Amino acid sequence: MDPMAAIRETYFQECDEQLLELETGLAALEEGDSNLETVNAVFRAVHSIKGGAGAFQLARLVRFAHAFETCLDLVRGRKLALSGDVLRVLFRASDCLADIVKAERNGADVDEPRIGAQIDELNVLAGKSGGAGAAEPPAFAPEPIDFQPLTIAIDDEPAGPPATFEQRKYEIRFRPRPALYEKGNDPIRLIRELARLGEVTTACETGEAPPLDEISPGGAYLQWRIELKSDQPIAAVSEIFDFVVDDCDLSVDEIGAMAQAVEPAPAALMTVAEDETSGSEDKDASPQPPTADRAANAAAPEGSEEGEGPAAAAAADAAKSLSDAAKRDHASKATIRVELDRVDRLINLVGELVINQAMLSQRVMEAGVARSSSVAAGLTALEQLTREIQEGVMAARAQPVRPLFQRMARIVREVSEATEKSVRLRTDGEATEVDRTVVERLADPLTHMVRNAVDHGIETPAERIAAGKPEQGEVRLSAAHRSGRIVIEVADDGAGIDRPRVREAAIRKSLIPADAQLSDEEIDNLLFLPGFSTAKSLSNISGRGVGMDVVKSSIQALGGRITISSRPGVGSTFSMSLPLTLAVLDGMVVKAADQTLVIPLTAIVETLRPRQGEVHELGENSRVIADRDRFLPLSDVGKELGFRDVDADPFSGVVLVVETEVSTRTALIVDEIFDQRQVVIKSLEANYRQVPGIAAATILGDGRVALILDIDTFVARANRKQAAAPPLLAAAS
Repeated sequence: MDPMAAIRETYFQECDEQLLELETGLAALEEGDSNLETVNAVFRAVHSIKGGAGAFQLARLVRFAHAFETCLDLVRGRKLALSGDVLRVLFRASDCLADIVKAERNGADVDEPRIGAQIDELNVLAGKSGGAGAAEPPAFAPEPIDFQPLTIAIDDEPAGPPATFEQRKYEIRFRPRPALYEKGNDPIRLIRELARLGEVTTACETGEAPPLDEISPGGAYLQWRIELKSDQPIAAVSEIFDFVVDDCDLSVDEIGAMAQAVEPAPAALMTVAEDETSGSEDKDASPQPPTADRAANAAAPEGSEEGEGPAAAAAADAAKSLSDAAKRDHASKATIRVELDRVDRLINLVGELVINQAMLSQRVMEAGVARSSSVAAGLTALEQLTREIQEGVMAARAQPVRPLFQRMARIVREVSEATEKSVRLRTDGEATEVDRTVVERLADPLTHMVRNAVDHGIETPAERIAAGKPEQGEVRLSAAHRSGRIVIEVADDGAGIDRPRVREAAIRKSLIPADAQLSDEEIDNLLFLPGFSTAKSLSNISGRGVGMDVVKSSIQALGGRITISSRPGVGSTFSMSLPLTLAVLDGMVVKAADQTLVIPLTAIVETLRPRQGEVHELGENSRVIADRDRFLPLSDVGKELGFRDVDADPFSGVVLVVETEVSTRTALIVDEIFDQRQVVIKSLEANYRQVPGIAAATILGDGRVALILDIDTFVARANRKQAAAPPLLAAAS
């Protein structure tokens, strides 16, 4: 790959992270977070995007980000209050910024009128007038700024002598070139960032400025000499100029160090104090947290002996705690970028390792090696090591669902505006991790469901008020790990499913006969039929009969399942249960009609051998088994899959009680249980075709292919048979 193309791609990857940070920060501000650091994080995200865009000559992106950060700078300076209207403009700007980044990344066109209109909105917030052109970055920054030194104030009088730490002194010479202003960067903001590192003294040199009538609007004539006193290393100082280093003449020199005394005090008692006369431009400045170097130096007062006084010991303990915390924080944030292809290849190799380990175990068993032998012990250790490697690799590929959930926030905003409804999105379990492939393929189904929840689920404000509900509706997204799977729910507090209307629409579209007798659950499941829609007219949101059937197909293709729960007047909940990974699962290897099959271990509740009197015939083609004071449908796996024509004798085989996510249980008859092992999932649909009742396939230790059962299909079949059979008491009598 061309080096510049690689750097450009890295920039856009960082843009994805910055956009996520931006969305997270705006959502926190909407929830009432008044922490200034949240505002700073939002500002830094936009500023970082703009800085990189300037380096790659992305003028359209620079122009928009400049208008955006101007508003955010006013918020930072407490000159712009975060009202509901202001937040709505900032959210729309965030969406527009994400679209521009995507367009620049793919080389696509963008909606220029939309960008211009959004810049106008931002300009209005910033107190400007005129059209989109008013958002052009300024040729130079004439506004004066008066930096005041920051000091550390101690709330209490501590005991013991003062501690010292080394404070460095830097001289920075900074001369912008015209390109720096063309890319929307502002020297004043760079100097403000320096002020966050310590005490700043600035001098603007204008000696090379030409006469007024010879000044060019696009020129650069000013330069700054800056003196900085800070405990930060020179790398931290230079980092502030990373985005403009190619567009300026810059020198950063350390000219000395000095010891400054501070009273030892707990970190919690340190506060930032500003001079009463300092300008409002710097009200948001705050010092960096104490570093490990400062803490270490504070622990050893000059001229003191080791162990002198309780105050010195307390200072040493506090310094050590700060140092350890800083190290832990640094370690937790250390990351590397790895191409996904490399991770995928590693996962495939781990899959082959699992298969070869199983083959080796099979050969040893066939050779009759005793379980107590050193070879068997070595195989057990190899199996444990293989499992740990597999879990480690899967963890490297796993990612939280937070980016996916945050994308849904934009969907809710757009559909709310289109339908003129007031809807709020709430999320829970955003840190829940799942395989990256699952997250990617879940985006489209989740988008359909969220759009439907806002469009069909939530009532209009007038209808909600009439029903005694808050005017603002709520859509809730949640994710959680349950029984080795991930469960994602989309819930709304709307009117619930209008079952009579759903039934009428299905009859009108000839999807069901007019005299069909359906339960509430069956009526709800009509929503998943192809071509079904209750919309009365076509729109950009719904009404075309495409959506929920695609959702169900997509979820099933991931090896998952989807269920509906709805209460009239209260709301509806759509639950999706998905595997954590599409690569490996723990399964029970069984035999049914001379065929070797695998049943996912997470679905098995118990195994048992039935006794006489526990199995009952139910109609002509159905049987049930008594289990803990209730009757469960009994299915013969071999007959259901067509491996044999007659039902197996349940008293000569083994019964497995399996359960779905909605706690529906069924008993499966198999001939024999072979083993419990980890198996590698291979897609049957991609290599052959979809087979009812089969979720995937795997390769066993002896090289044979074994089918992995789709438990949901067996449970659904058994329940349909039981529903069609006569009541148990009548049959038993």
